[in-house]
Amino acid sequence: MNGIWLVLIVAAGVFALLYLWFTLFPGRAAPGAGQYFSAAQIEKGRQYSQVLRLLFIGSFAAQTLLLLWLVFGGRAAALSAWAQRSAGGNYWGSILLFFFAVWIMLRLVNLPFRLYGGYFWQHRWGFSTQTMGSWWMDYFKGAGIDLALTTAGALLLFWIISRWPGTWWLAGAAFFSAWLVIQTLLWPVVISPLFNRFVPAKDPAVLGMVQKLSERAHLPVDRVLIMDASRRTTKANAYFAGLGRTKRIVLYDTLLEKYPLEQVEAVVAHEMAHWSRGHIVRGLAFGVMGSLLLWGLLFVLLRFTMPFTLRYPPHTWAVVLLFLLLVSFVSSPLQNRLSRGMEEEADQAAVALTGDVPAAVRLQVDLAAKNLSDVSPPAFIRWFSYSHPPALTRIDIIQKAAR
Repeated sequence: MNGIWLVLIVAAGVFALLYLWFTLFPGRAAPGAGQYFSAAQIEKGRQYSQVLRLLFIGSFAAQTLLLLWLVFGGRAAALSAWAQRSAGGNYWGSILLFFFAVWIMLRLVNLPFRLYGGYFWQHRWGFSTQTMGSWWMDYFKGAGIDLALTTAGALLLFWIISRWPGTWWLAGAAFFSAWLVIQTLLWPVVISPLFNRFVPAKDPAVLGMVQKLSERAHLPVDRVLIMDASRRTTKANAYFAGLGRTKRIVLYDTLLEKYPLEQVEAVVAHEMAHWSRGHIVRGLAFGVMGSLLLWGLLFVLLRFTMPFTLRYPPHTWAVVLLFLLLVSFVSSPLQNRLSRGMEEEADQAAVALTGDVPAAVRLQVDLAAKNLSDVSPPAFIRWFSYSHPPALTRIDIIQKAAR
């Protein structure tokens, strides 16, 4: 085992143990939490979040142990030999057989965590509105999309390695960067409609409010869409997506049903702030830079890990998956810090846009209470895994921006 593997495995193990420790022993809530939330709300948020965190770290551990067993236990090489025999020596056929076998194993290992966290635990707290049949339909749709995209990605990886054996990492980074842009453009208009129905907002009050905000921000809004989130959940949310003509603000129908207009305005202002601050483009730029580093490190790692003749053997795919899983986990603090920074900027800009500080604060309080957020997560959990600031931090940001 070379130094890169050792660093990744040790770092992932330390982070996983710390995450588990602070999940089980979160400590006391911050003193300021009682100013906005009752003791019962704080406790419920922690109970709800704790199980989801245990499921997250359990899923990561299960997948990691499976891949470690395959890669360093010799099982991947044996499975690769079986795939080559079964494919009659055909290189691309053996890659596909090996890919499907590992894909199915990872899916089966992860399924109990997905099913309990996404269905049973959400029903336990009254969030899910799905039937079991509806959940399975979504699961198989998502699995089909994942299978198609990852199959194409695996074949492309082996092809560029064979085509450019000395510089394939540059080609891989270029292809991945292009995919980030394509995904940003196409996902809202191609993939999202497979799971939800989107209709243009028609409420004159909502449209008038959006028009007023767009004029203040000097930012034309192409479309404001309402998503039928209530078919799956009672939670409320909103998001921004796309580039160019595909950019849009999407509001959950649950947000419009359960929150007053001034709080919906705070949400829309926040999403507009993401556009005005160039967060989509900035996020893509971070992705491109990270891609170059990731593919370069993978190139070095494979040179030390795998014997290379003219082509890498099929079980290279298991090595790649283990590497990507560990790097994604270990780099979570950096990725989430960048995301939190953009969310903080959007909160500040949104308050400047609406001028309604009480509504913005009330929105954060209501969202946290109704969605059972952990309003005072342990510092390590927040640092490691929070892509958005917790409620108390956001309230503080909003009040400081107003001052």
